[in-house]
Amino acid sequence: MPTIWAAHLNGRPATAGDLAPLAFAGYAHFTAMQVRDGRVRGLDLHLERLRAASAELFGRTLSDERVRSFLRAAVAAGPPDLSLTAHVYAPGFAAAGAEPDVLVRTGPAATPPEGPLALAAAAHERFLPHVKQAGEAAKTYHLRRAAAEGLDDAAFVDRRGRLSEATIWNLAFWDGSAVVWPVAARLGGVTMGVVRRRLAALGVPQLDREVTLDDLPGLAGAVVMNSWTPAVPVHRIGAADLPPAPSFVKLLHRAYQDEPPVSP
Repeated sequence: MPTIWAAHLNGRPATAGDLAPLAFAGYAHFTAMQVRDGRVRGLDLHLERLRAASAELFGRTLSDERVRSFLRAAVAAGPPDLSLTAHVYAPGFAAAGAEPDVLVRTGPAATPPEGPLALAAAAHERFLPHVKQAGEAAKTYHLRRAAAEGLDDAAFVDRRGRLSEATIWNLAFWDGSAVVWPVAARLGGVTMGVVRRRLAALGVPQLDREVTLDDLPGLAGAVVMNSWTPAVPVHRIGAADLPPAPSFVKLLHRAYQDEPPVSP
């Protein structure tokens, strides 16, 4: 019977001895994806993310085919639908010449929140924001503070007053005719990348511009997105209320569904 919760190291089942040294290790990067019927949307973007982050953190990369072989082993050992994260790290904190290892963890398929969500506005800028890093305590800290205030999550505001992203989400806005992507230092999400290229194929206008808290009253809708979903509506960020935008949410879901899933 397939195992839902599982960990594979470099394509083989991980042992307790493999995992024990990693219990509190933080120098690693990862990508997270949802597998449905054994297939993934945006696989090329996941592989690109892992290559770029490995080059930056470790000075070397693994071939796409090697990484795909590790993903295939984990997917084959589980049910058709599951959540999967691929962590890349190097033994000895990236000793010179050490080839990075890949730990693939699988778990139950994600069920995203329905929303609409209320987000706190937290002053925060992540270190190396373009790298999806393991163990970022600040994200959980701001999420917990938001929850203590009765809110759902937190959006980050940089020192220039620009909205960048949320704790584990990308932000997207609607101005009534175009999708607005906030310009600030942030992680380029795979789901965001999939949605952007599919919106372009659909001929939907897209804008990249700075968005501040003061700009929010002039916008027609907002969402968050990550590997769980291409759009969860947001009705409040900080003190600013945002109108419901069901057609915007529907558009983003349609764009994401237009991306053909592929097998690792």
